Amino acid sequence: MQRLFFTLLLFFTGVTATPAAHLVIMAVEEPDNYDAVNSMRAFAERELRPLGHRVTLVEGDKPVKHHFAGLVEALRDADLLILFSRRRFLPEEQMAAVRAHLNAGRPLLGIRTANHAFIPRPKDVVDPGLAIWPEFTREVLGGENTGYETKGLPYTVATAPGAAGSPLLAGIDPTRLRGHQSLYRVLPLAGDAVPLLIGTPGAGAASPPQPVAWTRFYGPQRARIFYTSLGAPEDLRIADARRLLVNAVAWTLAP
Repeated sequence: MQRLFFTLLLFFTGVTATPAAHLVIMAVEEPDNYDAVNSMRAFAERELRPLGHRVTLVEGDKPVKHHFAGLVEALRDADLLILFSRRRFLPEEQMAAVRAHLNAGRPLLGIRTANHAFIPRPKDVVDPGLAIWPEFTREVLGGENTGYETKGLPYTVATAPGAAGSPLLAGIDPTRLRGHQSLYRVLPLAGDAVPLLIGTPGAGAASPPQPVAWTRFYGPQRARIFYTSLGAPEDLRIADARRLLVNAVAWTLAP
């Protein structure tokens, strides 16, 4: 059924993708990263590999913290990088591989904590030889990382103005989406960012509505970028949230 949906999506929306694309997922397991490794392993098995994709899950902090063993090799022929990691400062060779992937015009799909993937906190001491990228959120994702709203949860999700009919929302009913963890404050978005979904917290919240999914292009080679701040385990139990990510994979891989 999933393969049939993907085929129909490509046919009716004109989105094309490499049938056997190589998808590299960077994820790290820690208490504040929303069970990312298990979520991405399940997503790969249930949603991505049945579509014909080859998936390499590169798990961070192995053999030591901030190290993603096998990342450089995996990115050499990666068609898409999926990033679900927070506050990791990569060995210089690994960060260079991430930059090279993007500078070559190859796409990136960011999930939840990719919002602060390579940003150290003021108290963090970064070891020599590790590279940070504090501008990544603004330069690549096209948003900000200015905190989060923890009241009025779960927050509701609606289609952003002008986004109705987007192939990225095909087969999705936004009214079924809920954000079960904090609503990230990401405004203002880059001028070329195209919001898809807006999250609005409930009673008691001080934050205004915030984009929770958008697209843009990065760099001279116009690498396709998709980001969503959804991604908590409770979010990904919703079929429409997983469908959003499947659609995003199709969009990022389009020529």
